[in-house]
Amino acid sequence: MLPISTFNYTEAIAAVCGDICFRVPELRHVDMSRVAVAFSQTKSSGPYGIFATAVPLRFENGKSFYESRGRLWTVQRYFRPDDVEYLYILYFYVPRFIELPLSQKLDTIVHELYHINPLFNGDLRRFAGRRFAHGSRKQYDQTVSRLVQYWLKQNPPEKLWDFLCYNYHDLAAKYGKPSGTRIPMPKIIPFVNPAVTERHL
Repeated sequence: MLPISTFNYTEAIAAVCGDICFRVPELRHVDMSRVAVAFSQTKSSGPYGIFATAVPLRFENGKSFYESRGRLWTVQRYFRPDDVEYLYILYFYVPRFIELPLSQKLDTIVHELYHINPLFNGDLRRFAGRRFAHGSRKQYDQTVSRLVQYWLKQNPPEKLWDFLCYNYHDLAAKYGKPSGTRIPMPKIIPFVNPAVTERHL
């Protein structure tokens, strides 16, 4: 029996993210070498639910810890093989994300990248008011659409993003079965010792 060919989907998305951040001025603060890209399995491939999410590995203003009820808390930490710490994890929900049309895939990718704080400090971009994550959702979506169109006008190489044109079935037929990095969702844990860290990658 011949081995089943696979396609590293998270690696391919990371490459697209890197190109977007390089070409779009508003996203040049994002250092993709410190952003892990992973996928989470979904039971349904339908069009409803979460497609992706940006998870910060720091608290507000980039703080590593916070105090609550007399205890210190921190976020589980994740490191590259060379011990450089990640500041964010981008999760893509598969196969739901793969079933989206190209335009929605690009909107989703840029939507999550735009969540990354302009200071690149491990915190999310924060807007004034109660809806700090998006501010005005209409304005947020308009910004995302503008950034996507700007990137496309820079003529990024088609071979970089061509895989995003396919649904799960067609992608597997053309490139191989989608595979990629899986990372457990970070947990808030008691801070005990700064030398005690999680290294899952």
